[in-house]
Amino acid sequence: MQYEHGELLGAAKEYIELMKESGLGYFRIKNDKFEIELGEKHPEMAAPPPMPMPFMAAPQGVQLPPQPDLRNDCAPAQSGKVVTSPIVGTFYSSPSPGKPPFATVGKQVCKGDVLFIIESMKLMNEVTSEYDGAVAEIFVEDGETVEFGQPIMRIE
Repeated sequence: MQYEHGELLGAAKEYIELMKESGLGYFRIKNDKFEIELGEKHPEMAAPPPMPMPFMAAPQGVQLPPQPDLRNDCAPAQSGKVVTSPIVGTFYSSPSPGKPPFATVGKQVCKGDVLFIIESMKLMNEVTSEYDGAVAEIFVEDGETVEFGQPIMRIE
């Protein structure tokens, strides 16, 4: 059975409305007759709001030990831009095993260049650079599981 162009267009419009109503940024459906993929290839995800820390007062008469000033123990701020993982998945530095990595420390990259791949749910998601510069650091190893928002590399 062949689907008519109008039927597919109608189905796509219905899925777009569902996406708008639910707030989804990406949608893909596939069966043996057709495949529909809607949304951005790499939707921007908002960071979850920070969890408030509960305030607990010390019981009356209890002397708390002095707390160290953590501001002096912090590492100095690093220059450059940090590229983070847009999704949870597995980090891959190259397009396939045995191929050279997309980016290495010291390599010049331009805005739009592929930096790495995050595999999530059997989909390979290419992450591109938003900056021009040189790769200064890579924080994760090939094949390592990464979390949403986790720093992956720094570009200066």
